[in-house]
Amino acid sequence: MRLSTQCEIVFEIGIPTPFIFMLRPRSGAQQWVIADAYRLEPMIEAEEFTDVYGNLRQRLVAPPGRFAVRTRSEVLTAEAMDRDEGAAFVPVQELPNDVLDFLLPSRYCESDRFNELACAITRDCDPGIDAVAGIERWLRDRIPFRPGSSDVPLSAAEVYRRGYGVCRDLAHLGIALCRSLCFPARLVAGYLYALAPMDLHAWFEVYVGGRWYSFDATQPRLRGGYVPLGYGHDASDVAVYTQYGPPVFPVEQRVTVERLDEP
Repeated sequence: MRLSTQCEIVFEIGIPTPFIFMLRPRSGAQQWVIADAYRLEPMIEAEEFTDVYGNLRQRLVAPPGRFAVRTRSEVLTAEAMDRDEGAAFVPVQELPNDVLDFLLPSRYCESDRFNELACAITRDCDPGIDAVAGIERWLRDRIPFRPGSSDVPLSAAEVYRRGYGVCRDLAHLGIALCRSLCFPARLVAGYLYALAPMDLHAWFEVYVGGRWYSFDATQPRLRGGYVPLGYGHDASDVAVYTQYGPPVFPVEQRVTVERLDEP
């Protein structure tokens, strides 16, 4: 499917404030970026770089006053997300070097605390992708998705104790459970077509059967229309903006995802 994604974030800046944004999608295995536009108001100097995960990031210092970032992209993405139901667990000693870091506990995904729970959840599952799908089902059934219920990132342990959360929270818990069973897992931030309510979105990917597969416990079924902006260990790696100095929060934020071709 061909999608148009748009994001507008507006701030009121008190003093010159350093920012790092992550608002440009990259072409890759899941999508092809046909065109994109990136506008700053006022127009100031910015530097783009690629971080250690391959994400495109934009670095700038916002001047005092009203400051806006507006982005638009046209992206060709999958009509439906594929999943090989027979994908097998890959033993740690056979994993590629570049996925090994995604086995480790991280700030928001304390996988060293979840092995007992993960084993209980997957007790009746076949090893491999069926176990990960079992974790996804458990999250969907046991941890309600409540948009707007978290203002700041919560760790997997906090989400488990609270029992509900936003998309990022469910992804953190899913990642921790998967890593505790030696499945490499990572957080993805981006857009999802027909998400309700519309906003930026987060889900997780798990390395199984020799490749990454997407999982999203906030949705009733796996479908197409995902547009990744960035990948990382957890929310600390995939924030769409990181600001330094006295705290600044958006005064306006709008996200739209529209389909440009016929379904």
